[in-house]
Amino acid sequence: MIRNYFKIAWRNLARNRAFSAINIVGLAFGLASCLLISLYVLDELNFDRYHEKADRIVRVIFRGTVQGGKMNESHVMPPTAQVLKADYPEVLESTRLRQAGSPTVVLGDQKYTGDQMAFADANFFQVFTLPFRKGDAKTALVEPNTVVISEQLAAKYFGKTDPIGKTLAFKNASAVFKVTGVMEKIPANSHFHFDLFASMASFEDAKSPSWMISEFFTYLVLPEGYDYKQLEAKLPQTVEKYMGPQLKQAMGVSLSEFRKGGNDLGLYLQPLMDIHLHSDFAYDLGNNGDIKYVYIFGAVALIMLLIACINFMNLSTASASKRAREVGVRKVMGSQKKELVWQFLLESMLLSFIALVLAGLFAFAALPLFNSLSGKNLSLQLDAIPTLLPGILLFGLLVGVLAGSYPAFFLASFKPVAVLKGRFTSGKKSIGLRSGLVVVQFFISITLMIGTTIVYQQLSYIQNKKLGYNKDQVLILPDAWALGKNQEVFRDELLRDPRVATVSSSGYLPAGPSYNNNFMVYPDNQTTQFVKTLRYDVDVNYIPALGMEMAAGRNFSSDFGTDSSAVIINETAAAQLGWKGNALNRTITNMNNEGNKGTYRVIGVVKDFHFKSFHERISPLVMVLGKGAGTMIVKIKTKDVTGLLASLKNQWDVFKPEQPFSYSFLDERFNDTYKAEQKIGQILGVFAGLTIFVACLGLFGLATFTAEQRTKEIGVRKVLGASIGSIVGLLSKDFLKLVLIALVLAAPVAWYAMSQWLQSFEYQVSIAWWMFVLAGLLAIGVALFTISFQSIKAALMNPVTSLRGE
Repeated sequence: MIRNYFKIAWRNLARNRAFSAINIVGLAFGLASCLLISLYVLDELNFDRYHEKADRIVRVIFRGTVQGGKMNESHVMPPTAQVLKADYPEVLESTRLRQAGSPTVVLGDQKYTGDQMAFADANFFQVFTLPFRKGDAKTALVEPNTVVISEQLAAKYFGKTDPIGKTLAFKNASAVFKVTGVMEKIPANSHFHFDLFASMASFEDAKSPSWMISEFFTYLVLPEGYDYKQLEAKLPQTVEKYMGPQLKQAMGVSLSEFRKGGNDLGLYLQPLMDIHLHSDFAYDLGNNGDIKYVYIFGAVALIMLLIACINFMNLSTASASKRAREVGVRKVMGSQKKELVWQFLLESMLLSFIALVLAGLFAFAALPLFNSLSGKNLSLQLDAIPTLLPGILLFGLLVGVLAGSYPAFFLASFKPVAVLKGRFTSGKKSIGLRSGLVVVQFFISITLMIGTTIVYQQLSYIQNKKLGYNKDQVLILPDAWALGKNQEVFRDELLRDPRVATVSSSGYLPAGPSYNNNFMVYPDNQTTQFVKTLRYDVDVNYIPALGMEMAAGRNFSSDFGTDSSAVIINETAAAQLGWKGNALNRTITNMNNEGNKGTYRVIGVVKDFHFKSFHERISPLVMVLGKGAGTMIVKIKTKDVTGLLASLKNQWDVFKPEQPFSYSFLDERFNDTYKAEQKIGQILGVFAGLTIFVACLGLFGLATFTAEQRTKEIGVRKVLGASIGSIVGLLSKDFLKLVLIALVLAAPVAWYAMSQWLQSFEYQVSIAWWMFVLAGLLAIGVALFTISFQSIKAALMNPVTSLRGE
């Protein structure tokens, strides 16, 4: 029986090649899209899950509100880990990480750069699952001046020699570190990536009792089944007990007085597996994802599959009349309904598995492009994901059953007497269902098109909005620190080049990675009301190099010795300090962690500029005159950028610094800030195009079927004098009505969804009416083109041919 089912199924697919091809290609695109996006979603959801204690590890984070400004920090104070472990028995383990940058490793005559290092507590490898190739994970970081390296670094530094017991020196560090362990490479789906872990006992600031500095990433291990919210509810008393007294000493206000002013400070907990997708910190250990994009991509995958399944159901029910007599004969010969259902389901599954094979080929071919769009390095290798092949096969079976279930029951329900007498009609209910499914397809497609249009408009708005600084032709040299005492000499050489307009030394950049310093200031020597600002250490050329404008006052100048105790504030800081319009010559006071005051005079107000992403509102900023922080900002004035870069590299190499010459452009750093939005725009654009393509495949099939069903009607109309245009309009108008209905339904849904997305931007584009009209016209145009191909073909047919049998 099964063999017979397969024979009939194969013959039917071969007999209806056009419909079968449309179904297979549509399903293949849907399955391939779903497969690729599922790989992306699974990769995002699997971050940090490889740790054995992943479900029990939480990170301690710091949040606060100061004068309406939000403080969200992923690192906390040095004593936090020890205090929480001592005060709360539910904290089974606590451990810390502290970034150490990318130091120059000195090994004999060889020097190595570019490897990321962090200080870690002795129990770090008992909390996190990072298997050792050599050494003892329990004792590797117990002693000061010990270091654990990755197996890649072991090969790089020592070749095939056993690295255990060998020593590493770091430039500008007097201590020598002994290698006590070699670990496996940290997986890509981790929220931190380091090549070296040095013992925290080697880092002096780790012993600090201060609750007024941070920079320590702190993790806790809790008991199995324990709700971390219970511990989080106890943390305010920790803040009151330990941070309160130090706040009083440093700022002259108690924690309760601080909170009465509408401010707040607090410690909170974040589950380890939430870090990658649920973090909103200005600074973190890696580039985190965003859960809303996982939801969007997951929805797109389901949408692609849904549209492909709708095609299958539409075409199967539409072509039912061709198989009506077959069903009638088989029922008369004794076939039961369940046997017919199994027959048609088997046809559906056969088609689904053919589409699945084709989808696999599509997915392999498209994977490099998808990796480029998503910024991932995903793989379809079966050994990499053992459950991939069984999952795909089960998925194909499920799609075949779901997509084929309605057509199977629909076809098996025909009454043999009616169909054998030639009185079979699809019925209004069937036609209504097909029309509804077409509306669903184009509703989804138009929604995606509107969404894509709005995403690109927002990106265009970001690119074209006035930033308050000029990002064009600004060259960043991030490793100027490697020049040491020769920085000034190198700077003077740059200024002699006529292609260079000016040079500034500052690590505080308005786009991309930058130094950041919080700065609590009191206006006019007040001690009760203060404003949280960011502090930028700049030189006299900083504002001219970036093309910023002064709203009042003047820039720093080397002609004024008193500028060492002067500041320039932005317009937002002036407003929050209550000095809007009269900030010049006012004073601000800053109190450091030891309680010492620093008083500064305001000599200028710079116009507000966007030094954070458009997701955040411009916050108060204070600029002070300071020494260069190892980064040079070079404003250039030439089209011969390649020649200038070659010249700069030659000048750099004269000084023989340990760091190779490297550079970036400020406009590129700005664009990198919005990589996530660019990716979502590109991916939405690709899949919006694919949904339209798959929907049009189905529309093409339905138009073909409709033209076949109305062949004799078209012949009669032509004999009676109907024009080709009227016949094309007759065959097209019903489908165009469905597209218009889809547009009307899609517009409010797309408006609401994209309004929600735009809420994440403090500065956003307005949703305009023309965006909906554009998407609607595009959908109607594509649909009309698809339908007209078959409509014109039917209208041009000789009526003698269609009426010959009458």
